[in-house]
Amino acid sequence: DLCVRAARLLQKETECHLGVDITVEKRIPMGGGLGGGSSDAATTLIALNRLWSLGLRREQLMRLGLQLGADVPVFVFGENAFAEGVGEKLQAYPLPEAWYVVLFPPVHVPTAKIFTHPELTRNSPSIIMRALRTEPLRNDLQAVVCDLYPEVAEYIAALGQYGKAMMTGSGACVFAEFESRSEAETALQALPAAMQGVVAQGLARHPLHDWVLE
Repeated sequence: DLCVRAARLLQKETECHLGVDITVEKRIPMGGGLGGGSSDAATTLIALNRLWSLGLRREQLMRLGLQLGADVPVFVFGENAFAEGVGEKLQAYPLPEAWYVVLFPPVHVPTAKIFTHPELTRNSPSIIMRALRTEPLRNDLQAVVCDLYPEVAEYIAALGQYGKAMMTGSGACVFAEFESRSEAETALQALPAAMQGVVAQGLARHPLHDWVLE
């Protein structure tokens, strides 16, 4: 488990001999492309850095996080961000307040299977941060996943009737952004009952953001 790996890495790097009991309450589906494991690892680093009074700064925790996975640094960073490299080069990118419908297609998408698929594009044009406001967002993994898992394509089409629907990360979850909670709830309620999902509020900062010194 990434939480245990994060705790052991922190112990090793700081020569800390303190311990901790960790309980994980999973609220999102496995293989959903929501970064749940990476978020858990980042939270473990942040929380134990404080609990054990280690005094590591954000950049130090981000470097440790990268050893655990490419998505861990952004959760330690703790703000909406534009990422480059493998995900470790981050610039803060403020987003307007928004609400999201997140759907859970009944499939598990193995990340490694998608990233090694021969049909995955290898020459996708780069995106620059200043163009994000004007150019449509895209997910280069989406076409491959939809081809392998038609259920994901079905969920995108259904949610797409109410907003710009896309796949999360490497899948399989599907999301759309709305300006208000009421709009998001209306869209979710309009979908077939068999399509499971939730309404979630976007956050500007990680709940533990202020626990880490810059």
